[in-house]
Amino acid sequence: MAARNYGQYCGVVRALELVGERWALLIVRDLLVGPRRYSDLKNGLSRIPTNILSDRLKELQAAGLVRRVPVPRCGLVYELTPYGRELEDVVLALGRWGFKAMGEPREGDEVTADSLTMALRTAFDAEASARTPATVFTLHLGDVTLVARAAEGRLDVVGGAEAQAASGESDAVEFAAGPQLRELIAGTLSPDEAQHSGALHVLDGDARLLERFTSLFHLDGAVAA
Repeated sequence: MAARNYGQYCGVVRALELVGERWALLIVRDLLVGPRRYSDLKNGLSRIPTNILSDRLKELQAAGLVRRVPVPRCGLVYELTPYGRELEDVVLALGRWGFKAMGEPREGDEVTADSLTMALRTAFDAEASARTPATVFTLHLGDVTLVARAAEGRLDVVGGAEAQAASGESDAVEFAAGPQLRELIAGTLSPDEAQHSGALHVLDGDARLLERFTSLFHLDGAVAA
């Protein structure tokens, strides 16, 4: 179990004792995308010391949040238990709250396939998707490429080696963006403005679908001063 003990009988306190240690929730965040090998987790969290990653995984397993399972051709992987997956709404809500204070990227800040996947899931508007034709967005952000398919209120995202342009979809657009993607999602930068400023480049498909992107992915902007 996590070593921290606050000495109070409270659900919030118990939650912090389980996932409040440094790096714990980021491990959970990445496992919400899918099962991961130890090396995958280490690569996705490049600054975590190996001993801390091992300790956090042991603590999360002892708490019943994570388990190790064998997967053909992959060996042993870590995955969330049903109890661990109950943290999804918590992590998404925390991401929405934290989005307001993100500001510009700090020096050395990285974007990984898992962090961007969770950002898209955080920003996804399921109700808007239910009213919108199925659409595929292939997004390039630095070295990360993701393919996101929004249809019938559901968002499916693949990245890494699995990410490839979808075929057979009539509504599809592929584009490259930089950190200004945050402004596009927040609605403070329009697709036209993003293209004219060079913050976004359409690589393939119908550029008009960028307007649909902004309608399907949205988060509130910065906290008012």
